[in-house]
Amino acid sequence: MTDTPRASLPWRALLWGLRFTPQGMASRLVGAAARIPIPRPLRRPMLGGFVRATGIRMDEAARPVEAFGSFDELFTRALRPGLRTWEPGPGIVASPVDGVIGEVGVVTDGRLVQAKGRHYTVGALLADEDQAPRFEGGLFITIYLSPRHYHRIHTPVAGHVVSARHVPGRLFPVHPAAVTEVAHLFARNERLVCSIDSDVGGVALVAVGAMNVGRISATFDPEWAGGPNAGVTNRRGAGLTERRYPDPPEVSTGDELMAFHLGSTVVLLVPSGPRPEAAITPGTEVRVGRTLAR
Repeated sequence: MTDTPRASLPWRALLWGLRFTPQGMASRLVGAAARIPIPRPLRRPMLGGFVRATGIRMDEAARPVEAFGSFDELFTRALRPGLRTWEPGPGIVASPVDGVIGEVGVVTDGRLVQAKGRHYTVGALLADEDQAPRFEGGLFITIYLSPRHYHRIHTPVAGHVVSARHVPGRLFPVHPAAVTEVAHLFARNERLVCSIDSDVGGVALVAVGAMNVGRISATFDPEWAGGPNAGVTNRRGAGLTERRYPDPPEVSTGDELMAFHLGSTVVLLVPSGPRPEAAITPGTEVRVGRTLAR
């Protein structure tokens, strides 16, 4: 017997079928379709319909819906200046994204909680067992982004980007139903790991790709894939790649770091010291800049 929750039967059937589909190719096709230019007269009916269906807050966007030339531009929209704020001071870890808290806790025996009854390891998530011990006793926070959320990823702490790693993998959905059903989901899916040295120690921000969300761009290293909006992840034939920066770029809290081209999940790893705010619990809606731990 196990107390691990199960997804609904339709979700289990879908996830079973996805094991046999070319997830990368399918996601690249969806991404290509999302980048098809939309004629201006069709933007309001097409994009506006999607906005209404998903609940996107266009009152927060820097531009009106008809100014976006494609679905991808809408997904990666910027916000109006001043809508997100960050608490000043040292030792603060802020939310890097708008989303919903999935799990939060302390890394114990090298393991993180994926969902009730399911765990995975820091070493597998980072694809680097040597880095896992430095997060023992530290904090992990998982944040899920739905299609309605703002999709840019910001720095949770001030510091320097010392390295980054692209880890190829699968592209299972990261919907809560899939999180309860697919073992080691976040350590199996394709992801981009960014390591930041800060006043709270070395922080790892892991952007996890998902079905139809294979493309993640790296603002901190725009030339990695050939341009600021080019996808570092989900490139045909790309293997595990690590980039170390001898002259690490400096980032301030809140600087744009990466972007999801559609929506997905972020896993934040913080070394021992900071503790989560009392209100940061599973199911909590957070916005970029909200203090998660101090």
